This record gives sequence, C-alpha cells and structure tokens, in this order.
Amino acid sequence: MQIFGVDIGGSGIKGAPVDLDKGDLAQERCKVLTPHPATPDAVADGVKQVVDHFGWTGPVGVTFPGVVTGGTTIRTAANVDKSWIDTDARVLLGDRLGGLPVTVVNDADAAGVAEMHFGAGRHHRGTVILLTFGTGIGSALFVDGVLVPNTELGHLELHGHDAEKRASSKAKEDHDLSWEDWAHRVQKYLAHVEMLFSPELFIIGGGVSRKSHKFLDRIQGIKAEIVPAQLQNNAGIVGAAMRAATGA
Repeated sequence: MQIFGVDIGGSGIKGAPVDLDKGDLAQERCKVLTPHPATPDAVADGVKQVVDHFGWTGPVGVTFPGVVTGGTTIRTAANVDKSWIDTDARVLLGDRLGGLPVTVVNDADAAGVAEMHFGAGRHHRGTVILLTFGTGIGSALFVDGVLVPNTELGHLELHGHDAEKRASSKAKEDHDLSWEDWAHRVQKYLAHVEMLFSPELFIIGGGVSRKSHKFLDRIQGIKAEIVPAQLQNNAGIVGAAMRAATGA
C-alpha cells in the first residue's frame, strides 16, 4: 500500500510516495526550499509543487513544525511565519491540492511514529523520546508505545534560552561549533530532558542523524540509551503517510 507523505521543515519541504508495508519511500523524494517568509500560502504552494511532481491523486499526509490539533496549527510556529498560528492547515492544503484528502500532524510526532513502528523504537516499551535536530529541535514522547502528542521539548529553557537556540543543528552552523562543542551542548540538553522524563531510550533524528558517528560517542553521562534514527531524515515523510493512511 502506498500513501504520499510530505515533511515541512524550516529549510526544506520534501515528500514522496511511501510503501507502508516496508516503511520506506517508494520513490526518490522531491525537495523544494521552504519559502521565506514561510507564510501559509507560500508553503502550501511548495507542498503542491512536491505532490504535483509525482502526479499524485490520493490521500496526503503532511507534517508541520509546531503544535497541530484537529488539523489546525495552533499556539506555535517557531520556524515558519507566525501567520500559521490558528490556521486550518488541513483545509488550506486540501484546497491547494485540488480537494485531495489531507492529514496534518506535528513533524516530530510523525517521525516518532515511524521510528517506533519501523525503526529504532521497535519493540521498546517504557518511556521513549525521539528528538529531531534540524532548524529547531522537535520532540516525540512515547509511553509503552503510545504517543503523547505535541510535546515541543525543543522549547525547554536551557541557560536562559530556548534549547533549540543552543543545541539545534542550525545553532551548530550559526555558531560555527565543532562536533565536540555541539555534542557538549546536546549533552546538557539531554541531561535536562532526562531529569524531567527519565526515558529508557533517546532516538536522535533529523538530518544530523546521518552523521551520528561524529557526535554520539562524545555525549557522556546520560543514563538512557542513545541511538540514531534508523529512518534518518525520511522518518517524517513515512510517519506523515502512516497518519494519512488512518485518517488520524
């Protein structure tokens, strides 16, 4: 069974048909740059461009980098334009895609669902936290395999700032940090999250997961097991398609 997944990020909008039996992309993904400013209309145009690239005519799952409730992007829009707040993204995107059925889900929640079903979280019980390090830091919290949605742990305070301003992969680039220095910041962030939630497992996702060998062994003193996301930066696309398949 194939369903289309789109992952809206702070820097790129990427998508592809997903083989839900294998938990992998059925075709090579298409990616376009996220517009700036990333207004609802401009981002919707980018989503349409990605979907049209494949001539897709079925259900579409779309991730959003912020809190999503009932298809509406409420409360937060940290790495896109603030005009997204209180936007009915499901209606907007459905209209832009010519009436295709659209499901909208928080981006990290989508990645977490995919990793728990097909990737690094398979068969893990207890408390599992996936963290996506990219333009910001997304989070997905699971207790015995059940998602606690919209946790937004990237906005925990760390040294007087949102954690994602200190420890995201964008912060690494913006501050020209070495892998060692960045890993030290990530370590402090993980220690803070661990103190609050006591997880058995951290899954590190986002584009940086492809380079886990450069930083994971530099993170010390964390009691929980720390592993890279197995689906890497495709997890959001896969998770979006999974949600669209159920219509949730």
